[in-house]
Amino acid sequence: MSFKKVLIAVDESAFAARAANAGIELARSLGAEVAFVTVVDPSVALAAPDSGLSADQWIAMAQRDAKELLVAFRERAAAKPPALEFVETGKPAARIVEVAITWPADVIVIGTHGGGTVSNMLLGSVAQAVLHHAPCPVLVVRAQA
Repeated sequence: MSFKKVLIAVDESAFAARAANAGIELARSLGAEVAFVTVVDPSVALAAPDSGLSADQWIAMAQRDAKELLVAFRERAAAKPPALEFVETGKPAARIVEVAITWPADVIVIGTHGGGTVSNMLLGSVAQAVLHHAPCPVLVVRAQA
């Protein structure tokens, strides 16, 4: 199995930054293409009505922030050719899997914090869902203990 396309799922967390570093290093060592994906979850806007923004305004602002985040990761990767960027909206795990299918990725790199409910204690819920539904291998980068 050869990995020619590495899809790295990121957000603003330190866990994602650690996974991004691992994904960038993996891609460099294999001479693979890199793409970053981040997902704006609209359910967060509905859960934060005190923000003073409508759900549409919150989503638009979150998408702008997500684009800036991906630019920073792309610059950090300094890949040749430059890394692709996917800003998606929806349920994070589902959208990451969809990008992995349509791009198509050979491996997905995703970070996990290991928090959440008892069933998700060892693996974050998004990472767990991606792992179960991905069309390709998934490298889960755990938070440092």
